[in-house]
Amino acid sequence: MRSSSGQAKKRAERDPAGEIPSGFARDVKFMSRLAMAMIAYAVLGALAYATLSDYKIRSLTLLILGLFAFKSWIRRKDVLHSDESGE
Repeated sequence: MRSSSGQAKKRAERDPAGEIPSGFARDVKFMSRLAMAMIAYAVLGALAYATLSDYKIRSLTLLILGLFAFKSWIRRKDVLHSDESGE
């Protein structure tokens, strides 16, 4: 009697079309992390805007949050294409 995991493994070896490429899975995972980070920056920005009354402090806080969001967005290319070496 064969085990079901052994049969599934043999089936996967014969039919690779049903597999998700590892690069695709990594891209989707990172994009969801990027989306969560952007949502967190937006929530923090909204809270800072609603709670900080001093214009200078509010502006500085929103500027810093914006820079973090920009850095996260720019770095997505480095993380997505980290397996390609430029050297």
